Amino acid sequence: MMIKTSAKQQRGVALVTVMLVLAICVIIASRMSSALIFQVQRTENINSNQQAYWYAMGAEAFGKTVLALSFQDNKDKTVTHLGQPWAAGETAFPVDLGEISGEIKDLQSCFNLNALNNPNQSNNYDDNASDQGDDDNNDPDNDPDNGESQNPGNGNDDDDNQQGKEIKNKAKQAFIELVSLLDIEGVDRYTAEAMAEALQDWLDEDSMIAAPGGAEDNDYASREYPYLAANSLMVSSNELRLVEHFSAQAILALQDYVCVIPNSHRHQININTLDEEKIELLQALFGGIDSSTAEEILAERGEEGFKDLSALYDLSVVKGIKNQKQWRQQFVVDSDYFMLTTKTSFNDSYFSMKSVMKINEDESISVVDRTIGAN
Repeated sequence: MMIKTSAKQQRGVALVTVMLVLAICVIIASRMSSALIFQVQRTENINSNQQAYWYAMGAEAFGKTVLALSFQDNKDKTVTHLGQPWAAGETAFPVDLGEISGEIKDLQSCFNLNALNNPNQSNNYDDNASDQGDDDNNDPDNDPDNGESQNPGNGNDDDDNQQGKEIKNKAKQAFIELVSLLDIEGVDRYTAEAMAEALQDWLDEDSMIAAPGGAEDNDYASREYPYLAANSLMVSSNELRLVEHFSAQAILALQDYVCVIPNSHRHQININTLDEEKIELLQALFGGIDSSTAEEILAERGEEGFKDLSALYDLSVVKGIKNQKQWRQQFVVDSDYFMLTTKTSFNDSYFSMKSVMKINEDESISVVDRTIGAN
């Protein structure tokens, strides 16, 4: 038996079919439109980010020029101090749809973490300045009457340096003193020594634990998320997060005092650019002197700093420091490494970059490392 379909019913089916097709077309068109808008916005964001990147590269080139001019205009090219143009602090420049800001800091005004990888330090590094001021006739350490003189600013009577012994690894000793002086919660003298020893093991090339507080592959491999010791020089101070004994509180307290000079274990601090607000670093470099003694030393350097190291060592306050002669090689009055921190924005796109610059022997300036992103 055949079922007859009326024309009215057929028209209803056709209408539903047309509406279904139309709905599908609208959905497809909507998705295509959304995809197109997304691609256009993505392209615009990429272009804005690229423009912010090139602004940062332009700031880097400008920073190199500022460094070059700072030393070209300087009569004494062997002295680096905070009165030079490079040390003007953070400077911002408005640009179309954005802004460029930058700040140059001396990487030899902070403690180089890589320095702990050099236990047999001579600290000379072809810097003849470290020999200045070593006039035995003027040195109180060579006067028998002064041989037992006490440094009123140093209370660490149990340390080797207070017993007149030569400190072989001055970088390690300075690091331990620095950590101790910062009065970090949960970090005592023993922990400070363990931190230094663990950092040494992280930096050295072997997998042998060098001291009781050290840590190597087996210690890190046994963690919940295992990894191995780097056994090479650091490229960023952020690596401290991976090193044994370094708590979040310790890293936070140290971040303004330490830095990393790429591919260098140099341990020489520029006394002229050391920040007065980070007086603990100078205290540590002189074996743990008190803050008033360190402040008195920095007050003597003036706006243009010490002209040479003899000007530093001839200070009566320095001569009064117990065994001060053995700490001398840790200081210089010139700097080779600088870091430019650049922040740029363009059309609501933001870019951050850190550039490590080195002043070469021919006075040219080269970029030895770049880090992209805020860290």
